[in-house]
Amino acid sequence: MMATAAAPQSVLDTETFVQDILSSIERDREREIVARRFGLFDRRETLEQIGELLGITRERVRQLEKSVVARFKTSALEGDLPHIKDVETALLIQLHQMGEAARVSDLSGAVTSENSKTDQSRIVFLATLCPHLEVVEEDDRYYQAVGVSDVRSEAEMKADITKIHDAIKKAGEPVSIEDAAKAAHIDDPAQAAALASISKSLATLNNRWGLVRWPMVNPKNIRDKIYVILKEHGKHMHFNEIAEAIKQSDFKRKDVTTQAIHNELIKDKRFVLIGRGIYALKEWGYKKGTVADIITEVLREANEPLHRDEIVKRVLKSRFVKETTILLNLQGKNQFKRVAKATYELDEATD
Repeated sequence: MMATAAAPQSVLDTETFVQDILSSIERDREREIVARRFGLFDRRETLEQIGELLGITRERVRQLEKSVVARFKTSALEGDLPHIKDVETALLIQLHQMGEAARVSDLSGAVTSENSKTDQSRIVFLATLCPHLEVVEEDDRYYQAVGVSDVRSEAEMKADITKIHDAIKKAGEPVSIEDAAKAAHIDDPAQAAALASISKSLATLNNRWGLVRWPMVNPKNIRDKIYVILKEHGKHMHFNEIAEAIKQSDFKRKDVTTQAIHNELIKDKRFVLIGRGIYALKEWGYKKGTVADIITEVLREANEPLHRDEIVKRVLKSRFVKETTILLNLQGKNQFKRVAKATYELDEATD
């Protein structure tokens, strides 16, 4: 029987907190607007949807929402808003552990029991009212997040995220968060990691960060995952080894069959068969073709006769085969001619 995941040590009763805060609003319409705009009990709704429901303009909805939130923030500063001091203390403790900022989904996962969409919406609402917290709204560039305002304002968080992004892009390959932080002039790597996680343009895998479009940090299909495994391994692998490595990896989806992996290895030009079931990356200098094809290319590039030991040495850079296999091809193929003791060249008559 599988053990159930332990609940967070400090679980916030967000429903009670939200209900108590909303009950301080005298007008039902204003209470309805805030609840629907933040998605406190159901999905979030737009200004237009709420305006149509209540029979008022979207601009009037916006004004009323802004007015209520402003009153709540003032009450929070004065210590008159229910639960906010306790909520802020709990969120600040968690954020300090997470690098002074975090995506809402991660923060909610740490302080609520279910981390549902409603839980996340309530965390955003409560954080919006906390005097020492800063909320980053989600858009095309950023995930919705919460940060410690005494450390960075929303504008400063976005500016530092841009610095991290630009530093990683300039590196041209995945880097450690320590290197990214140093290049972005951010002293604390933990804070750099927290900020990087807010960006929709960045991704991380195997403790390295890169642009989300780079397969090495964000593999989107089986072929990309194979590429990452080979790249991380640093040398050729049998397709069975690759399949096992994918199953043991940190990839989000790793339930792939060995046959599917073998099929993708065959079809993708990034991979080269260099032995029986053994594959390597083409970028490592390996080339497709039979052993005889590789010998032919070695001799053609040399443009002079080569001793068999040198031929073996050069072929093994492109093929993972036994030396005897190379020697048998040298001795048994018509396109290779022995011109001296253990020395061969291409036979021009058959080339």
